[in-house]
Amino acid sequence: MQQSLITLLSDFGLRDEYVGVMKGAIAQIGPSLRVIDITHHIPPQNIAAGRFCLMNAYRYFPKGTVHVAVVDPGVGGKRRAIAVEIAEGFFVAPDNGLLSGVINQSGIYKAVELTNPKYWRTTVRSQISNTFHGRDIFAPVGAHLASGVPLKQLGEEIDPASLIQLELPKCSSTKNGFLGCIQYIDYFGNSVTNIPGNYLEGKSWSISVAEKVIKGFDTYTDVMVGEAISLVGSHGWVEIAVNSGNAQLQLQIELGDSVEIFIE
Repeated sequence: MQQSLITLLSDFGLRDEYVGVMKGAIAQIGPSLRVIDITHHIPPQNIAAGRFCLMNAYRYFPKGTVHVAVVDPGVGGKRRAIAVEIAEGFFVAPDNGLLSGVINQSGIYKAVELTNPKYWRTTVRSQISNTFHGRDIFAPVGAHLASGVPLKQLGEEIDPASLIQLELPKCSSTKNGFLGCIQYIDYFGNSVTNIPGNYLEGKSWSISVAEKVIKGFDTYTDVMVGEAISLVGSHGWVEIAVNSGNAQLQLQIELGDSVEIFIE
């Protein structure tokens, strides 16, 4: 069978054995499968951050790639384990909103609940850990998918419309610009809004956040070192940054904070 690429995204960090064990579970099924880490430094249990990183990463991989994503505060509970197919490839994840950004961007062809233990690490349900479905369900299912197992064999088909959507404030237009929120804060403290950068093409703007107004520019170096700036990041969203600094700390920005853009 043809073998595809697998990516991994999680909040496991790299200090413990969890990521290595997931890769071991994959290798037991497909020793020649190629595995690429997107990130394992999603803040613990932060589904919104996982959603953002996955949504901005998957388009850079070949068609047919299998993406295994595990940010799973509900592990062992009633949330479903799922696999979905879109035009660009496959996703294996908990049904907790982690895939909602991808689905909103690309749409979805098919979805299944992972109810067939034949494709888990063990077919004995009592041997499945209630705290590590990444090892026992998601990684093995991803390996089987990447090795050519059809999606329909992994479990019961479910209505894509039933998948959990992460409830985030939506971007909306105003008389003078746009309203939105901070949807992600990266390693550098850059605070990314949910306002698409293409809304501002050819326009001059300023953004209001945390009771401060910050002018929009094209590059970090358009302002002095230590000065705040708004610009369109490489991900395509409007973000707030500080030249050679940390916008989150300097401006006291938090995930979910409201922002407003004023078109000049």
